[in-house]
Amino acid sequence: MTVPQPRYDLPRIIFGVMFIAIMIVACFWVVQPFILGFAWASMVVIATWPLLIKLQNLLWGRRSLAVLVMTLILIVLFVMPIALLVNSVVDNSAPIVAWASTPGKVHIPDLAWLNSIPMIGDKIYNSYHTLINSGGGALIAKVQPYFGQTATWFAAQAAHIGRFLMHCSLMVLFSVLLYARGEQVALGIRHFAVRLGAERGDAAVLLGGQAIRAVALGVVVTALVQSVLGAIGLAITGIPAATLLAVLMFIFCVAQLGPLPVLIPAIIWLYWSGDTTWGTVLLVWSCVVGTLDNFLRPVLIRMGADLPMILILSGVIGGLLAFGMIGLFIGPVVLAVSYRLLTAWMNEAPEPTADLEEVAKDLEQL
Repeated sequence: MTVPQPRYDLPRIIFGVMFIAIMIVACFWVVQPFILGFAWASMVVIATWPLLIKLQNLLWGRRSLAVLVMTLILIVLFVMPIALLVNSVVDNSAPIVAWASTPGKVHIPDLAWLNSIPMIGDKIYNSYHTLINSGGGALIAKVQPYFGQTATWFAAQAAHIGRFLMHCSLMVLFSVLLYARGEQVALGIRHFAVRLGAERGDAAVLLGGQAIRAVALGVVVTALVQSVLGAIGLAITGIPAATLLAVLMFIFCVAQLGPLPVLIPAIIWLYWSGDTTWGTVLLVWSCVVGTLDNFLRPVLIRMGADLPMILILSGVIGGLLAFGMIGLFIGPVVLAVSYRLLTAWMNEAPEPTADLEEVAKDLEQL
């Protein structure tokens, strides 16, 4: 008489799941140093893939020549500027931190030039000094320690020069591999997505690629152009530490705040120092740079790729805190892809029967 076998071998299932989980954790542990570099390379390759195809068509259909040209472009646009940028941040951060952390270094200016403004200059000057005499100096003394802490935090983020340049080098290396075998990699990812979610998984991969390209071209490129033009204006008008301010300007532009939070204090500083000519020049230049995104971003994003500003802002700040400088690029992309996928999933459901007025009435009754 044979003993009936159980329908499910529970110990076998448990040990099988444990083995698979251990293998996944071990693989993640091994590739962990390369994840950020590969993610960065993936975003760069997806955003610049049309350019690679155009170069391949121009170079007699040779993929190897197109990959070589794209590699040189990445080195010129990413590696060299980032190395110079981080070096400038490290060099200029020490005096700024020392200045911001030392009591008595910040002095309220007299602003005597306000008297020269017709009709209202005397009133503005008297109101300004009334504010100072009523506790403006004490306010600066209380706020100044936080300036020092903020400057120290930014310097610490930029001081990881070895790690940042390592990820940048890995980005170039992985980009070369993805450029050379992009079609095979994309086909493998789509096969995996189909295995997980059938047609919906394949559509999710395509939608994620569109979101990555929208953020890379519409947000990062626009921020890069604005920060470079703003840095040129700061350098021409003689603002010190223009490169360091360009880094801060780039962060603000990626966060959709624009370059004006950096340019406006520079303009005020020029007027305070009595250099009204260069102050006016920077004011006019700031108006051009500050409004450039209104024309450039729609051209880059094209149609249907607009993303909420709070989403980009959260991605920039959260990515910077989680991953450092690389998070400026990775954070918005991760949230944008998740947002687009979630929106597409929600749109598959039928529309609710209630309209806005009925929802408002229901909320009033709660």
